[in-house]
Amino acid sequence: MNIREIELPGIGYKFEIITRNKDKLVIVIHDDGRREIYHFDAEDYDEVVSSVTLSDQEARQIAGIIGGMAYKPKALETVEFAFDDLIIEWFQVEPNAPAVNKKIGDLDIRNRFGITVIAIKKKHSQKSHNPGSNTLIEVGDTLVMSGERQQIKEIINQLLSNKE
Repeated sequence: MNIREIELPGIGYKFEIITRNKDKLVIVIHDDGRREIYHFDAEDYDEVVSSVTLSDQEARQIAGIIGGMAYKPKALETVEFAFDDLIIEWFQVEPNAPAVNKKIGDLDIRNRFGITVIAIKKKHSQKSHNPGSNTLIEVGDTLVMSGERQQIKEIINQLLSNKE
């Protein structure tokens, strides 16, 4: 992740953030406590896709949620208990990951990792589908996978993340 901090005299500070997945966010923190968050188009970093303005209190509450201080998923604990260590995980394929532009079958995911890819949401589509062995994995696709926690960690580290 790349973060650039810029002072805005008389206004506050601006933080430009480029994530590992190449998403661009800009956060402006005003001297009066307001926060503005802008999300940019992945294809055109000059085009704002969405924005939100938050009060100081709202921003702090959201920071707690994102940081994991406000919510601990209890339902997931119940599901894990009922199915032992079987979990379902969503992960967005990162640029330059080893799986990019390869077919699920060619990667032999089920045999190598013991993972089942339940669905894939393609980056530029509202629909997700039940992928077969000929489904191509592309940058930005979100894979929905089921398996044991350690197996899912392995496939994310070995195939779906870049090593930068």
